[in-house]
Amino acid sequence: MQSELYVTLSAQVALDRRLTTIATNIANQSTPGYRAEEVDFKALVSRSGDTPVAYVSHGDTYISRQPGVPIKTDNPLDVAVQGDGWLALQTPAGTAYTRDGRMRMQPGGALQSVGGYPVLDAGNSPITLDPDAGPVTIAQDGMITQGGRQIGAIGLFSLDNSAKLKRFDNSSVMPSKPATPVLDFTQNGVTQGYVEGANVNPLMEMEKLILLSRTFENVNSAINGSEASLKDAIKVLGGSA
Repeated sequence: MQSELYVTLSAQVALDRRLTTIATNIANQSTPGYRAEEVDFKALVSRSGDTPVAYVSHGDTYISRQPGVPIKTDNPLDVAVQGDGWLALQTPAGTAYTRDGRMRMQPGGALQSVGGYPVLDAGNSPITLDPDAGPVTIAQDGMITQGGRQIGAIGLFSLDNSAKLKRFDNSSVMPSKPATPVLDFTQNGVTQGYVEGANVNPLMEMEKLILLSRTFENVNSAINGSEASLKDAIKVLGGSA
């Protein structure tokens, strides 16, 4: 059996998956709070007779936690998260977490995300502002003030580093482990009038795309060589029969 064909096929499957993640990242390079998707590849070792053969796994995707660049908007209901914290949103599917700090106040005062989900405080309760109390001021620790009176505080939550993140609506995620409220605002907090941009580097993604295209060509060449070798072997064996 020519294991080279199966090895190159496994490489094509892995490359196709990487191509999908690159395309997704490039498509979301302008999405506030978006975290890039990466792929972790591993080698799978099998044995063909006495010879070990290394195959490429299809790859495990994961969401990068690197922060994006803050973008100034001067909108008082926009916040950029500093540090490792995440904003919490109440959704029909459960609590989702996001770095997209674009918020809106509804006519009744409910503070919602740009996707229409209630923004939660540190106690996982929806935040309600006063539509008649004037301009909103948001401090670094998330404390919201209107008319010189504290209305509430935006909750910041930490996601376990070992938790797997599943994408939800817009750029939000749902972790596989419970989140914990952020209590230390020395390096964590929010900045009013800013939003966090996507952590996608378009130039790096294009470089990856070019490298991926060249790798595809090399793999195809290897497949063609293996097929040619197999055909030659069949001809030789058929002639000697």
